[in-house]
Amino acid sequence: MVQMLKGEPVMLTVKEQTGLDDADRPIFRETAVQVDNVLIGQPTSDEVVNEFNLSGRKIAYVLGIPKGDSHTWEDTTVSFWGMTFRTVGKPMRGIEANIPLSWGMNVKVEHYEQ
Repeated sequence: MVQMLKGEPVMLTVKEQTGLDDADRPIFRETAVQVDNVLIGQPTSDEVVNEFNLSGRKIAYVLGIPKGDSHTWEDTTVSFWGMTFRTVGKPMRGIEANIPLSWGMNVKVEHYEQ
């Protein structure tokens, strides 16, 4: 029997600008939204070392984001398996039409203690 790849649901923190304060700085409201079918994988040792050397941050997982997802995955938090993570760097997006599976973008995350 062939086992198909299947992602997990994760909770993504989404920021929405609700107005401006007295100094004309944006005010944001944060809400959590569920994103289904996210692949959760381990980074390679090269990814961990390279990111640590570049930014000083230790990658815990690499997330495969489903094709067609329009959420902002940069500079936000993600929760799954009872833990919270912070995204690291910019998401890596591929050309969805040229990718054979259901995931078209990778996001690196580090463990985050609130």
